[in-house]
Amino acid sequence: MRFISELRLDDGVVERGFTLGDIPGILWTAPGSAPAPLILLGHPGGLRTMYPRLAARARQAVGEGFAAATIELPGSGDRPRSAAAEQARADLHRVLGAGEPVDDEIVDRLVLPLVEKAVPEWRSALDALLSLPEIGGPVGYAGGVIAIGIRLAVVEPRISAAVLFAGSYVPRTMLDQARQVTIPLQVLLQWDDEGNDRQRALEVFDAFGSQEKTLHANMGGHTGVPQFEGEAGNRFFARHLK
Repeated sequence: MRFISELRLDDGVVERGFTLGDIPGILWTAPGSAPAPLILLGHPGGLRTMYPRLAARARQAVGEGFAAATIELPGSGDRPRSAAAEQARADLHRVLGAGEPVDDEIVDRLVLPLVEKAVPEWRSALDALLSLPEIGGPVGYAGGVIAIGIRLAVVEPRISAAVLFAGSYVPRTMLDQARQVTIPLQVLLQWDDEGNDRQRALEVFDAFGSQEKTLHANMGGHTGVPQFEGEAGNRFFARHLK
């Protein structure tokens, strides 16, 4: 990990850009604080595009006593594109635009390669982040592509709890992995999400094997998650990471 920039925000939060090999990322911490629990901020890709929302989530988390970090996803931002992923994404938009159901074949082509590449990168980032003196763990994962969150929850024992955004683009083969998830979960579902199959998203939630799993369903479209859900997520992490 190599830090390439540092900025002190108006609320005192320290924001540092870093690279991990060729992967860009951002770390947010409180200045001069004791080692803090870490929240990994997932997102759908494109750090520059997602920055305002990520920074708002991170600053709220730091204000509650956490450190927060994120990395760019494979094939997003300035990272090399995959022709296969671009074709799968185009096929998805074509089907959605036509009002047709999204079949499993498109979901598999779009999601499975992303999970296979992204999860090892998140684990490498976690190795580097936990080596920093200002981060002491434990670790939570919040948001982003739900399939990545599922795989991380299964293979990464250092993640103790997760807040996931419900989504229907989960390969059927990953439902068995969802059944292996045992950490506490809080799952956010936008009831009127225009790009989401609500019933399939509920099937994914039902598949989770966690003894503690809570579904927060709110009216509204994909980008209409109420602000209070961020506060609820931080209370959830405070129960399990502090």
